[in-house]
Amino acid sequence: MVLKVLFFGISSDLVGKKNISFSLSQSSSVLHFKEQLQRQYPKLSQINSYAIAVNENYATNETLLKENDVVALIPPVSGG
Repeated sequence: MVLKVLFFGISSDLVGKKNISFSLSQSSSVLHFKEQLQRQYPKLSQINSYAIAVNENYATNETLLKENDVVALIPPVSGG
């Protein structure tokens, strides 16, 4: 299946893109997605944690992904 992946904040800088198409096996979980994404983009390991949203809703590692889902990586935000 193919997903659209959106990168925000530092994740965009680490990947070098704002969005990509990402192929993954059918019925994959968010956890599997994160493992495969980090394998393809090892610089993402520089982020200690980040939230995942699927189709504009926050998702857990157990959430199952479907063809054409839009997945967003949302790194922690700091400010002052």
